[in-house]
Order: sequence, then structure tokens, then C-alpha cells
Amino acid sequence: MASRLCLCLLLAAAAATSPGRLVPYDLLYADGVRAYFARDWARAAELLQRALHSYAGLRAARRACRAACRREAAFLGGPLGAGRWEAALFGPVLQRADCLQHCLRRRLGAAPSAHRASRTIRRDFERREPYNYLQVAFFQLKKLDQAVSAAHTFFVANPQHLQMREDIEKYRRMSGVRSDNFRDLEATPHWEAYEAGVQHYDADEYLQAVARLEESLTEALSALEECRALCEGPWEDEDDEEEEMQPGLYEAIAAHYIQVLKCRQQCVLEIATKPGRISATEDFIPSHLDLLQFAYDQVGNQALAAECAASYLLFYPTDELMLEKMNQYRTELGEDTAVAARESIQRYVQRSLMEKKLIYYAVEHLGGTFNDPDLWTPDELIPENLKEKHREDQEKQKQETLDVEERDKRGPLPFEDIAVTMDSHQMNGTQRVVFDRVLTESECKDLLRLTKAAGEAGDGYRARRSPHTPHERFEGLTVLRAMQLAQNGDVDWRDAKLLLQASEKSRKIIESYFTPGKKLHFSFTHLVCRTAVDEEQEGRMDLSHPVHADNCLLDPEGQECWKEPPAYVYRDYSGILYLNDDFQGGGLFFTEMDTVTVTAKVHPKCGRLVAFSSGKENPHGVWAVSRGRRCAIALWYTHSQEHAEQERVKAEELIEQRAVEQDQADREERQGADGSGRSSSEPPVPSSETRYTSRRHRPDLDRTQHPKELRARDEF
Repeated sequence: MASRLCLCLLLAAAAATSPGRLVPYDLLYADGVRAYFARDWARAAELLQRALHSYAGLRAARRACRAACRREAAFLGGPLGAGRWEAALFGPVLQRADCLQHCLRRRLGAAPSAHRASRTIRRDFERREPYNYLQVAFFQLKKLDQAVSAAHTFFVANPQHLQMREDIEKYRRMSGVRSDNFRDLEATPHWEAYEAGVQHYDADEYLQAVARLEESLTEALSALEECRALCEGPWEDEDDEEEEMQPGLYEAIAAHYIQVLKCRQQCVLEIATKPGRISATEDFIPSHLDLLQFAYDQVGNQALAAECAASYLLFYPTDELMLEKMNQYRTELGEDTAVAARESIQRYVQRSLMEKKLIYYAVEHLGGTFNDPDLWTPDELIPENLKEKHREDQEKQKQETLDVEERDKRGPLPFEDIAVTMDSHQMNGTQRVVFDRVLTESECKDLLRLTKAAGEAGDGYRARRSPHTPHERFEGLTVLRAMQLAQNGDVDWRDAKLLLQASEKSRKIIESYFTPGKKLHFSFTHLVCRTAVDEEQEGRMDLSHPVHADNCLLDPEGQECWKEPPAYVYRDYSGILYLNDDFQGGGLFFTEMDTVTVTAKVHPKCGRLVAFSSGKENPHGVWAVSRGRRCAIALWYTHSQEHAEQERVKAEELIEQRAVEQDQADREERQGADGSGRSSSEPPVPSSETRYTSRRHRPDLDRTQHPKELRARDEF
């Protein structure tokens, strides 16, 4: 059934491009959604399918007409006679416009302006929202195979959608559902071929890798052309709400043309972004050529390997490794053998460079911005006054698209046995990571003992109840307060010192992972426990900690995060080091800027450290603790030394002071032992650590009588 549905969609899309009236997809979509909420499942399914057919048909018609009119009304070059430049320039433009109008009217059956849907509707179709409605309608109609296909198609592009995730799991458990029902009806051919090719490549199956990677490269270049054709659409006013003076003839033409060029440049990111992912695969087209040259070399086809290497050098002409490979291929093939880059790649690079040159000219002289999607853009192409911003944009793009392989190149983490459990890609975001085994079970128990011994509810917030919810009790302990309690003998010195050591270990891990070579300072360290109030959990709907960002004020409605007081604007990175998991709820989650769409979840457990950048890219919250007590060390870091945590400096001073006092006490004990003339056969005096341990379990002893005996030897 799923295959028949897919075939029906394709046939309908093809039919929609043939002469005959094509109903605007936004009207069909609106009617389908109305039928959905009226629970008219059959009509909803029909209208939503027709909307998808119409959307596909409109895009196909636009692509076909632009390709046809590019041939019929070509812009011919040649010298311009005096006074004839306007006719020479605008004549072909008018002919192209006339061709497009007639072609689209013939294919759509109505004026093209009837198919100008709103941004909201277009965004829904880009996100495959109609399939979300369709899967419910098909399920209600007992068309299970079509429901599964629709659900899977939506979920591929929206993997963070929690409800659909649950629906997919339910479908998997249903009898009568086959594995081939889980089909992506909007699948792009180049991604399937690319991933298969990379799998063969990683398995050293180079013949199969070559076939699939060539297929992927061909399909990717074809998808790129289709995307570029769709860029030549209506002018998109970026500020619809305000009426401003309209630009003149030449300014309007220039602005629209530059908008089209920028759209074309961004097409490489569109084809390089797998559905459901946020970040594009870096250097998508060059990476094909890099993989292909190695694969062809492994199967003994040096001629094609050299061709791919020459093509790669069009992007990176100074790449030393590839230049060495080219010299090797020339030697093997013979110096007389001509080696040239592929024509398709030459055209791609030349056209892209031409467009970049025009865009940078416009940005320099007419204003505006341009986020160059390519890392290979030659430095000399960029105007001098834009180079610094371009470098900043490139660095930002590199930082946001770092994957595990790139981080591995930085060197190992500073401690052994620590595992990276989830990275940014797996957490559907940027600058996010989860480490495991940062603490041992024994260390977690010692720190939990510290929280119980401290017993100061609300430290740092000065409130017994949580400042975020009345359904939980909140306890907090700063590093300085822990040291002061240890100095007074209320808690074990070793446990207080462990709090300092665990937080410093976390700082080194986060620094080495996110900012190697750039110092991170502590901004604030807080050992926090949240305990569910048993009698107040029934009907609870709130969160343990509402969604927020750590260095800006989140504005979900405006999709903005204001970096201004009272936010801690100097914070750069955040971390949470968990101590236990014997409670219900209390998990960390990340969202989009809307604070509703969950993108990732982290379940607490002993020794797990979650770290992330503190800005608007990482809104996060904590689900309600519905039973038990959740404890963790909350950590915030800054690159600004002037905002470093002063309490930590004082806590370290107390540690050093105690070490000096302990050394002095040890010397006095040794001197007393030497003066007593005790023979070597006498039993040794117990170490200070042994005395402290034995006295700690005897509350009847007065701690103030022997303060030096109570201080365990410190190895900080």
C-alpha cells in the first residue's frame, strides 16, 4: 500500500505540471486542516494529499518553465551600441518574463499570482507539516500502511517532535505493520546514495563506494540546479509590516537580483543538510571528490583518481596533501598524460565565484550582509573592509558545525576513562555535549554525604522552598560555605575538598573540549539538591526549573534572547555534574527558542556531566522532580577573568591555610615523639586522618578540645 501511495503522489505531481487548472496548495491545505479539526477524516486525507500534489506540481512547473525559458529567451552577450544599452539589457529581460508568464499560466491553468502562499504556509510545507495531519487521518480511516508512511515522512524531518516519536514507537508495536511501511515519501536521492557510499567507503568496499558516491554527486548537482531555479521567484520583502518608500527602478532590480544570487549560494547548504538535521555537512561537494579520488586510487583507476584530485584542487588549490597526490598520479600516468578537472565541477566553481564577486560588490557598495556558505572562497575575492567579518563568520560556522572527528584532532580529554556519550549532532543543536564517568560511585556518595551534613536549605537563594516551584524544596551549598563548615568541623574536610576537585575536573574537561588553549574561569559553583514535596505532587503541571538561557533574557514570542542585565551576560559555558539517579523526573531538556519544541533530553546519573554554551542557542529547563531528591553540581564559566568566582579564591585560601596548619601540627607531633625517647618497638601514634575518622563517629566528644586532631591531612 505504501508503494502505491508513493506512486500516486508521483503521478499526481506529474499530472499537476501538465495543462489544466492547478488549485493553489495553500487553499487546499487550509480546507484540509479545517476538515481535520471537524473530524471529517476522509475529506481531510483527500484535501491534504491534493495540497501536497499541488505544492509538488507548482515547484515542478516553476523549475520546468525557468529551464525552458532559459533556452527560449537566452540572454545573448555582445557589444552594446551607443544609446542601445537599455534595449540590449531589458529587452531579453522582458522576453524572459513574458515566456515565464505564458509557461506558468499554461501549466497551472491560472495566473501565477494565485499561487503566492503566505510565509507561514510555505514554512509548514517545508517542515512537512501536512504529513502530521495526514497520518492521523489515515489512522482514523484504518489505512494503517499509509498512516505509517505519512508519520515516518514527517518524523524524518522533525526528529525532535516528541508526540510523533511516541506514535512511531506505537506503530512499530502494532500487528500488521511491516518495516517497509516506514518510508520517507519525500526522500532525496542524493542523501540515500551518499550515506550508502560512505558506508562502503568506511568498510573498504571501494568499488561499491565509487558507484554510490558518483550517483550521489550527480544527484546532488541536479538538486542544486533545481534549488537555484526556484530562487528566481517573487521578491521577498523581509520587512512586510512597515511601509517604506519603494526603491527606484535600478535599485529594485539590483536588490532583487542580489536576493536571487544569495538564495542560489545558500542552495549548497540546503542540499547538504540531511532532513531532520540542523547543520549542513561541511564541504559537501568537495568531500565527494576527496572520497572519490581515494576510492578510485584503491581500485587501481589512477586516471579517474587524478581527475577527482584536479577537481578538488579547484576548491582548495594550495592543499598540500592533494598536490602531493596529483604529482604521484602524474608520475604514474606519465607526464604527457593530460589531467583536467571535470567540466561539471569547473562550471560549478566558475559560476559560484562569479556570483560571490557580484554579491560582495553589492554588500560593499550598496549595503547589506552575506553569510558565505563555503569555506573554500578565495581570500582575494573578498573586499578588504569585509575580510575581518568574513573570517568571524567562517570561524562561527566552523564552531557550529564541529563534529566528533574534528574534536578528536584537538587531542585527548585531560582525564582517562571519560566517555563522550552524546555530542551536538546527537543532541540536535550546537555547543552541547554529555560526558560519562567523570565521578566514581564512591565519589558521588561522598558528595551526597556532604549535602546531608551541610543541611543548609536555600543557601545562595535564601529560601527553604524552591524559587522556581512550590512543589519542591531547594538546598544549595557554595564552595566557600563547604570549606567554612569543614573548618568548623561540621562536615568532613575530604568531602569539602572533593567538591572543589570535582568542579575543577569538570572545568578542565569543558575547557579542553570547547575552548582548547583559551582559559575558562569559574563564574559560580553551586551544589544543589531539589526534593519533591510528597503531599504537593498531585495534579502538578509546572517544571522544576522553567526554560531559560544562562546569559540572556529569553523572549519566546519575539524569538530573541536579550543579552542585558539582570542576565549574567558574562557567562560563556555551563555545566551540570550529576550525583544520583534514585528519584523520578528531574531530567534536563533543551528546546528551540519557542521554549516548547524539545530538541534533546539528558537523564541524570552519577558521574554524568552535561556541558553547553550559555547563550540563546541553548535554551534549557528541568522537568519536575516528582519523587525523591535530585542532587547535582551546577557550574558556570566565563572567559572574563574580572568575573571569576571570588568565593572560590577564598575557599582555596582556606585549604592552603589548613595545609600550613596541618604541616605545623605534624612537625610538633614528630618533635614530641622524638623527645619522649619511645623505642621503635612501641606502637606508632595513629595518623591525624585516622584520628579524625574515629572521632567523626563519636558525637559525644567535644570537637573544640582538640582542633588540630580534627583536621585531616590535606593533599590538595
